[in-house]
Amino acid sequence: MIRDYQAIQRTWFEKGKQRIIRTTGKHRGVKLLSTIDYCTGKIVWHEDEAYTAETFLTFLNKVLHAYPSGTITINLDNARIHHAKLLEPFLKENHRLTLVFYHTVAEIRTNVCSFMNAIMKDPQIIIDRLCVRMESAFVVEAL
Repeated sequence: MIRDYQAIQRTWFEKGKQRIIRTTGKHRGVKLLSTIDYCTGKIVWHEDEAYTAETFLTFLNKVLHAYPSGTITINLDNARIHHAKLLEPFLKENHRLTLVFYHTVAEIRTNVCSFMNAIMKDPQIIIDRLCVRMESAFVVEAL
């Protein structure tokens, strides 16, 4: 989620002297679902007003359309929208799509760290790949 406001996580005040902290924005934001193909750098995304099972299903359809053949594996956290009953028939129909769930924050951190370390072995390849893809997307969008 990309917010248009600041969210205060923690603060402290002298006992009995709590202050009001003014923030900007209106508690709005952009809900963004996205994938990145680590081999090609291709990005598929979907923006919506809310995170719902319907939104996630729309996003999964976009991913399948972007990759009409082959096996697709998506790593996810355990958000409720990722396990919604609404998805069950869709996932049974689309066997080439596999959802892999991380069950703990420690597991997410370990796997993200491993992925980042793999990228950092030769970051220029990733940077070149992503820049070429983004440049192509901007050219197509401009046309």
